[in-house]
Amino acid sequence: MRKIKHLFFLFGLILFILSACDKNKVFEEYKTLPEKIWNQDSLVHFSFPVADTLQHHNLYLNIRNEVSYSYSNLWLFIEIIQPDGKAVKDTFEVTLADPSGKWLGEGFSGLKTLQTVYRRNVYFPVSGEYKINIKQGMREENLKGISDIGFRVEKIQ
Repeated sequence: MRKIKHLFFLFGLILFILSACDKNKVFEEYKTLPEKIWNQDSLVHFSFPVADTLQHHNLYLNIRNEVSYSYSNLWLFIEIIQPDGKAVKDTFEVTLADPSGKWLGEGFSGLKTLQTVYRRNVYFPVSGEYKINIKQGMREENLKGISDIGFRVEKIQ
């Protein structure tokens, strides 16, 4: 019993140290899709504060999909809204599997997580709260097999 407590403590300490090493992370959050179904009218929302308008960033999309997902890609409509209300809209394709059908994400069992670069070397021209809206752009009304959508902002050193 004592060994198990020590193992849990050691595991927790390692997780804490690894998360502390992520010093470039400005923001990262996941949103879980109800029942792993993404309706074509449903938006996934994120918001994060920006104080430094001179710092450049990389933006990432994090996708968790079931291995039962029917496609090798995922089309997304992405909108970034600045604090002053200006919006930039984009269409972006995430490749989830290689041409042979092998999933590109990491993970065990039936769930894969893929982090892909959305934009490199981005700066935010206005300080304040930025909003991200993401909508699936596939041709299915209720897209099955996407579990979570994540968004990450990293400082460039």
